[in-house]
Amino acid sequence: GLFLTAGVDVQRDRLECKVLAWGRGKESWSVDYHIFDGRTSEPAVWRQLEEYRAQTFPTAGGAELPIVRMFVDSGDGTTTNDVYSWVRTQPYPQVQAIKGRDQNTIPVGPPSLVDVTIGGKKITHGLKIRTINVSFFKAELYAWLKLRPPTEEEKAQGLTYPPGYCHFPKGQNFGDEHFKQLCAEQLVTHVNRRTGRSKTEWQQIRARNEALDTHIYARAAAYDVGMDRWQEKHWKALEEQLAALEGEAKQEPP
Repeated sequence: GLFLTAGVDVQRDRLECKVLAWGRGKESWSVDYHIFDGRTSEPAVWRQLEEYRAQTFPTAGGAELPIVRMFVDSGDGTTTNDVYSWVRTQPYPQVQAIKGRDQNTIPVGPPSLVDVTIGGKKITHGLKIRTINVSFFKAELYAWLKLRPPTEEEKAQGLTYPPGYCHFPKGQNFGDEHFKQLCAEQLVTHVNRRTGRSKTEWQQIRARNEALDTHIYARAAAYDVGMDRWQEKHWKALEEQLAALEGEAKQEPP
């Protein structure tokens, strides 16, 4: 993994955050999943998220990587103003508020101004919100979850993990409940009996789906960073940066 993104799902009594590391071919590693308990109408839980956003995560080589982009969901009308208030205090573009849409022309829409003056004019340097196509990212993730890892024999032959492969750790917050939430939705097609037209939509098959939401928000954040458009030279530059950081870490006194 060469860079980190995060997705935050907002509930009235807690914040849930997933951090993903990304490599070539959109291969990903789930680095951490953290739940911050507390009413989102009060500042305490947001202070916890701010401290988390500012921390770094260790690599296998001893370097420390920051979260380069954090997408925070603002879709629930009861918590939207709480999200907006916090995001305004955070560094842009590292932290951005988002709203999910089932259908959208592109995976991540351009920044849209939210703040307005008393006269109703939008403030140029005010809060910006992004719209993400959740249907696109859910379909992509569920296709990735079906990918087969290479066998030991295939690894010996030089085969690597397929593009989009998702790695998950063993440990706290990555147990059965996490994966049930990750697979908490399915694509359903409805046919209008009167017109005969069909409509396809994602439906929850269980009550909790925060692990899915946070995952696709972190994926959308990687898209926003530009990962989908990167060429080999971009990945090589990140590798060189990481190698330099790990070299510096090895030279530091214990």
